[in-house]
Amino acid sequence: MKHQKSIYGEFGIKDSILELAKDTEEAVKEAFGRIEAVREINQLRVIKALQRERLSDTHFSGTTGYGYNDRGREILEAVYAHVFGAEDALVRHSITCGSHALALCLYGLLRPGDELLSVTGKPYDTLDEVIGIRGIPGSGSLKEFGITYKQIELKNGEIDFKAITGAINERTRMVFLQRSRGYAFRPPVTTEQIARVVETVKAIRKDILIMVDNCYGEFVETLEPTSVGADVMAGSLIKNPGGGIVPSGGYIAGTRDAVEKISYRMTLPGIGREVGATLGQNRLMFQGFFLAPHIVAESLKGAVFTAEIMRRLGFETWPGPFDQRCDLIQAIRFNREDAVIAFCQGIQKGSPVDAFVTPEPWEMPGYDSPVIMAAGAFIQGSSIELSADAPIKPPYTAYMQGGLVYEHVKLGVMSAIQELSLRGIINL
Repeated sequence: MKHQKSIYGEFGIKDSILELAKDTEEAVKEAFGRIEAVREINQLRVIKALQRERLSDTHFSGTTGYGYNDRGREILEAVYAHVFGAEDALVRHSITCGSHALALCLYGLLRPGDELLSVTGKPYDTLDEVIGIRGIPGSGSLKEFGITYKQIELKNGEIDFKAITGAINERTRMVFLQRSRGYAFRPPVTTEQIARVVETVKAIRKDILIMVDNCYGEFVETLEPTSVGADVMAGSLIKNPGGGIVPSGGYIAGTRDAVEKISYRMTLPGIGREVGATLGQNRLMFQGFFLAPHIVAESLKGAVFTAEIMRRLGFETWPGPFDQRCDLIQAIRFNREDAVIAFCQGIQKGSPVDAFVTPEPWEMPGYDSPVIMAAGAFIQGSSIELSADAPIKPPYTAYMQGGLVYEHVKLGVMSAIQELSLRGIINL
């Protein structure tokens, strides 16, 4: 369309890139349709849960001080539990990030002498120092409290069930799964696979806890890990369930017993979940959760578009445009440092916030190599908003996620392609 070319021309996008994008959208219509079908189911589940708890605008006002008897907070946590198929939940703006929520679960449920078994390889880098894989001695890792750790690598990208059976021993207290790929070029874990892990582990010992890092996975499928038997899962409110409008926070959902124990770590034994002033944040948390299924679908459409257009340019993408998706993350392998940096800098140029800023690799706390992060977000670090980051080490893979609206993802990726073209990395 003439007007479409004109408006993209204002961003400096070449006509050849615009034509490539048009052909790409036509090719992925079927994948878009599947995403929209999942969105509809999840949206209706959220609305039903809000109606079930008789949500009213009187629940939007917050408490101060200790936060005793905060009815809005209680209803919000009940809504999360209903939608996620859990017995109970904690949803708090005071949980600072997804890794904090995960750490609360680990410290709340594991005791000296227990063993933690990760069955999806090494967890995300920010948990290394929590577990004690690396870090400063005396920082209070699980290892320092006498909690041992083992991991089972994925086998050809799949969970190795035979190895799980062989690794469980009398000290195994928790089996850990990371649903998303993190900084690994592998498929995410499906809820169907999680259900099979639950069945396998519980057949050996029912008292072993199944914990899932659910970051980036909420509302991508029609079921969540706690719906298929996981004892506990956790995530961030500046990712999927916050709907792009919650300014900070995290959630934990699971069995009543697990959530209660974790609440004692969140505050202190004997008080647990009963305190925690909401400080006027309830409305945003409710509204964000209401918006989340739609926002997640917009992000997923953007990821599918990215997978196909970058594949057409000769780059390896994971997942592919028509692969099953269980998280938001789209990986693009560049195999060269200048290309991955150009891609991330191009994403930044398509942002509504800080488009004039040029991100550079830097030594981020919690990571083992320099990382470049593109994120022109309204909420700092919000990865439900469009962002792209990459560890600066071979094979130089960018991990793109989020997007509140599909059109922003499309523009960001086209800007990144433009940057690759201008630097002579691709010919367009």
